[in-house]
Amino acid sequence: MKKFDLFVIGSGMAGMSIAQKAAGKGLQVAITDELPYGGTCALRGCDPKKVLIGPTEIHYHAKHLQGKGINQVPEINWEDVMAFKQRFVDEMPPKIEKGYEKKGITMYHGTARFLSENTLQVGEEKIEADKIAIATGAAPRKLDFPGGEFAQTSTDFLNMKDMPDSLLFIGGGYIAFEFAHIAARCGAEVTIIHRSQLPLKNFEEDIVKHLIKATEELGINLVLETEVCGIEKLDRGYRVKGNASGEFKFFEAEMVINSAGRPPKIFDLELEKANIEYSSRGIEVNGYLQSTSNPRVYAAGDAANSPGLPLTPVGVLEGYTAASNIIKAKQKKVEYPPMPTVVFTLPTMASVGLTETAAKAEGYNYRIKYKEANDWFNARRLQVPEYTFKTIIDKDTEIVLGAHLIGPNAEEVINLFAMFIKTKMKVTEIKKMIFSYPTLSSDISYMV
Repeated sequence: MKKFDLFVIGSGMAGMSIAQKAAGKGLQVAITDELPYGGTCALRGCDPKKVLIGPTEIHYHAKHLQGKGINQVPEINWEDVMAFKQRFVDEMPPKIEKGYEKKGITMYHGTARFLSENTLQVGEEKIEADKIAIATGAAPRKLDFPGGEFAQTSTDFLNMKDMPDSLLFIGGGYIAFEFAHIAARCGAEVTIIHRSQLPLKNFEEDIVKHLIKATEELGINLVLETEVCGIEKLDRGYRVKGNASGEFKFFEAEMVINSAGRPPKIFDLELEKANIEYSSRGIEVNGYLQSTSNPRVYAAGDAANSPGLPLTPVGVLEGYTAASNIIKAKQKKVEYPPMPTVVFTLPTMASVGLTETAAKAEGYNYRIKYKEANDWFNARRLQVPEYTFKTIIDKDTEIVLGAHLIGPNAEEVINLFAMFIKTKMKVTEIKKMIFSYPTLSSDISYMV
């Protein structure tokens, strides 16, 4: 039986952060992943998705500036886009393995499962470790209705050789909206079916309504308050059955994508054998990211039931914190700064801090600044139809509590709001700042 100071399960950004930091401090570290090293973000999520979005951004702006200096909206070549995307994906695993090799990290490529509180079965090998870190990420939710197995995943979408004529997305989260926007701009007929009254439930409702409008104007069929309850295979494509308050509706599409959420990928690890408490939200951890029931075990990223949002930078933060606690006798609690989050549709929707509902629930004495800024210079020069903001400001301290945006460069502007919240910069100080002009950031002083 091989023995290590630390064994890391999962090679995404959280696992990588833990393994590299621990190895850098002299621990004997090993890591395993049943898939190529790199995790969801680098290989099957954020990074390849953003590469695919690039050409659709050109399409989006060209369409809005047609007749304003642009004569023709370019056609997106899916095959070329996919080849470009694949360059980024293919280079990651060997690059990561080279980094592990340099740090002296032992690498495994196999499924791990617990045998006891400090032993694992990894492939054909038994391994003992003083500490074990779980950073397995998340996986698509299993669809437990008839025909659920016919639905493809976001990974399948990111590897499509050809764009189907029609696609249907199950679920109204950010994955469904982002991929639906990509597909629609590539000429596909797209449907999103969501079971609740409003999609994107963790975002500010007033801003989500603007994204819904933009989504429908793109030609996407957004079906709300309808729960998918079956998929039937046809000669060509699939028929999807939806339940809308007892009334059944049917939809047909060449491809069906399961975008109904991503629970933590921990349920095949046989955690019970290691006395590790967990729930549907992940492994139960304390403020040090240590298992509440097995002190040898730490968890980070999507695998942990922590206050952190399911975002790559948060996984990195948790990974470094967990590694620090594994290395040092003195434990350090994880501290979360404001966590900006983005839906990379076009228009882009971004959010940081409290929503109005949360501010009200927490008892803040706040004021709202909410405006459709379509008539502002930056919206007019780009000819974008959606440019709206909603900021929530503490009346007592004049500090920004939350910012919610939809429009051009929202994914960049939101980072400045995150810094304002982190540093507790007062509105009067923000208004005195000089921003480069005419940029989207220069609009901030009018947003507070």
